[in-house]
Amino acid sequence: MRIPVTKPLFAWDCLDDSPDLQSIRELLALIPDGPLLEALREARGKGRDDYPVRVCWGVLLLTVILRHPTTEACLAELRRNAGLRTVLGLESVEAVPKKWTMSRFQDLLGQEPCLTLLRQAFDTLIQRLGQAVPDLGRHSAGDATYLNARHKNKHALRAELQTGLPQPSGGRKEYTDDEGTVVEVLEWFGFKLHLVVDVKHEVALAYQVTSASAGDGETLPSVLQEAQANLPKGRIETLAYDKAADDDDTHARLHKAAIKPLIENRSLWKEEPERLLPGATGRTNIVYDEAGTIFCYDKVSDPPVRHQMTYMGHEAARGTLKYRCPACYGGWRCPSARRCNGESSYGMTLRVKETIDLRRFPPIPRQTKEFERLYKGRTAVERVNARLKIFWGVDDGNITGAQRFHAQVGVVLLVHAAFATLLARAPRWEGTLCQTRLSPIQKALRGGT
Repeated sequence: MRIPVTKPLFAWDCLDDSPDLQSIRELLALIPDGPLLEALREARGKGRDDYPVRVCWGVLLLTVILRHPTTEACLAELRRNAGLRTVLGLESVEAVPKKWTMSRFQDLLGQEPCLTLLRQAFDTLIQRLGQAVPDLGRHSAGDATYLNARHKNKHALRAELQTGLPQPSGGRKEYTDDEGTVVEVLEWFGFKLHLVVDVKHEVALAYQVTSASAGDGETLPSVLQEAQANLPKGRIETLAYDKAADDDDTHARLHKAAIKPLIENRSLWKEEPERLLPGATGRTNIVYDEAGTIFCYDKVSDPPVRHQMTYMGHEAARGTLKYRCPACYGGWRCPSARRCNGESSYGMTLRVKETIDLRRFPPIPRQTKEFERLYKGRTAVERVNARLKIFWGVDDGNITGAQRFHAQVGVVLLVHAAFATLLARAPRWEGTLCQTRLSPIQKALRGGT
C-alpha cells in the first residue's frame, strides 16, 4: 500500500480492494485479540479441536478484510489460495474449517464474555490512536443507521432471549418537510447501529447496537461515554447530531462535560414565533426565537422593526453569550439608538446566560457561520456508515440471530479500527526520487521505530 505524502493521515481512498499478503499479516498483527482468543479457548473447553480457535477467528477477520459477501466465500478462497492459507498457518486444504463450524463459532463469539472482549479490542485500538493523534475526536459527530437482520426459529430464539441481547425487530422512520408533512417513510427489520465518529479523520470512536425501536437520543449518552473513555480527558470539544438529540437531558450532559453541542432544534413552538428574554421588564425590546436567535426591536419606528443582534462570542468564564447593538457594530443609524445606547458609542451590550435554556443558548449559537460550518461535519458519519455497510458488509441482511449479528458488527468495527491504525502508521511516499518517511504520529504508532 503506497500512500503519497499529500494524502491525509487516514487516507481511506488509498485502501486496496484486494490487500496483499503483507498488508494482511500486518493488519492481523495490529489487532489486540489475546484475551479474546483465550476466552474462546476456555469456552471450547476439552472438546474436539479439529479447527483451532485462532484459525476460525482468522477466517472471520479475513471475510471482512477481503470483502467477501459470506463466510462461505472466504472459506472457498482459502481452499484454492495456498498463499492465503499460510497467513492463518494452514498447511493443507483439509485444515480449512467447514461452514457449520464457523456458524457455531460465530454463536460463541456473540456470547459473554467474548462479546465484551471483542469490544475491548476495538476500544484498545481507538485508545492507541487517541494517544498518538493529537486531534482525534476533537470535533465529533453522532448518528444512528438501520441494519437488516433475521431472527432464529422459535426454539433457538428462546435461548437467545435469556442472554439479554437486543433482538431484531421492525423499525420505522419518517422524514418530514419544514411544514411537518411526512415526505418519506423508511421501514426495515433488524437493528440500529449508533456511532460517534471523528469528523476530520472519519474514524469511529464508539458504537452500540440496539433494537430497531430504540431512540437515538436515548442511546447517545452511553455511546458518548464510551467515546470519552477511549480518548484523553477533555479531548472532545464539539458534538454534532440531528434533531433526535435535541432534549434537555442531552444538552445538560454535554454542558456538564464541557462539550459544545451542534444540534438542530426541534420545532415545538406552534403558536408563538418569539418570546421575551427572561428577566425582562415591560419596557424591554429584547426577544428570542425558538432557535435561540436574539433580536432587538426598534420601538421608535412605526411599526416597530426587528433587528438581529450581533453575536460577539462565548464567555466561558461567565457562562454567557455576548451580543452587541447591530447598528453600532454595523455602522448604520437606528432610530432607537439613543433609547437603547444612551451616550455610549460602543452600543448596548447584552449577556445571555446559557443556563436560562441550554437547548436554545448553546456556546455556539445556531445562527452563526461557525455553527453551520461545524454542523456540516455530521456528513462524516454518513461516509463511515457507507464504508461499514458497502465496503465491509455490516448490513448483510442474511445473518440469523442476535448473537451472530452482534459478533459480526463487532468484527467489522474492529477491522475498521485496525485499518485506521494501518493507514495512520503507514510511511508516506514522497516521489520516485525520494524514500518514504515517517511522521511523529507514524513513529508513535510503530513503537518509536
